[in-house]
Amino acid sequence: MKKKAAPEDPSIAELQAALQASEQISSAIVETAVNAIITIDENCFIETVNSATERLFGYKREEMIGRNISMLMPQPYRSRHDRYVKNYLETGVKRIIGIGREAVAQRKDGSVFPIDLSVGEAVLPTGRRIFTGIIRDLTDRKELEDKLLHISEEEQARIGQDIHDDLCQQLAAIGCLAKVAQKNLAKSGCPEAENLAEIVQLVSKANTRARETSRGLMPVVLDSGGLMAALEELAESTARAYEIECDFRYDNPVQVADNKMSVQLFRISQEAVSNAVKHGQANRVDIHLARQSGNIVLTVRDNGVGIPDLASKGTGMGLLTMNHRAQMIGGTLKIEPRTGGGTQVICSVPAPAKNQ
Repeated sequence: MKKKAAPEDPSIAELQAALQASEQISSAIVETAVNAIITIDENCFIETVNSATERLFGYKREEMIGRNISMLMPQPYRSRHDRYVKNYLETGVKRIIGIGREAVAQRKDGSVFPIDLSVGEAVLPTGRRIFTGIIRDLTDRKELEDKLLHISEEEQARIGQDIHDDLCQQLAAIGCLAKVAQKNLAKSGCPEAENLAEIVQLVSKANTRARETSRGLMPVVLDSGGLMAALEELAESTARAYEIECDFRYDNPVQVADNKMSVQLFRISQEAVSNAVKHGQANRVDIHLARQSGNIVLTVRDNGVGIPDLASKGTGMGLLTMNHRAQMIGGTLKIEPRTGGGTQVICSVPAPAKNQ
């Protein structure tokens, strides 16, 4: 006589049902997420994507799964990505994992757009390692930031023009009148002539400072002298205003025909020099412009006390603005301590074809 099979343990059945329900919930959450979610293996091959990834990049799911994640990146990042992952697996040094950062991505149609990228890592019970990337499209936010920055540039230029056309002219007129009065008093032997001579000098200095302020507010790089002339003037005016050493150097003349790029590089220089003097307490600042490996590289070095840790992470508004300006022209910005003390700011931008 055959024995009846023992009924399945209810607890096991319940656990399996609960596990299946949990998997379904997790899958639903990932699939309905607004942001793109992608998982890759240690060899950088895509394992899973959600619907948002398809919408964002323009590829069908089957076109991405099994292919290298670099397909979603523009050059030069595409050719470098696998090396970054390999270096992490060999050294364990995390550069991106666990840290959200801004990057650029490329759609199926070839268009490049800004993203916020967060990368996480998980080791499965089998010992296999997977990486999960969460991607948020920053196109709208970047366009708004660009518009705000453009409005700010226009307003600065307007104020600079007003100072130049109104205040400077009035100071010049006051200086001329005071000088004439001083000469008349001197001819008559009046002792007040000496005091008035001092007033003439002060008005002249005030006029000079007002003109320098005006030039700093206006996009001077649009002048015929270009970026190099603007940086030379920035160094000279900084040395005069703060009574420090400030020099502009270049290995070979670097002509930048792109006005937008010139303006942003000049603004980055302004901010870096201002930070060096006001926050770094430097008494020497060097501005260097060069062309290296197809890039235009702007470097501002100082011998100050350095920048606080929080600022070095980009929490200062000035540093955030510099970083955004660099991104606007397709460049990168690095702020790092110098070996002998002080800080250096390095902005590297791909040179336009006509400048290479």
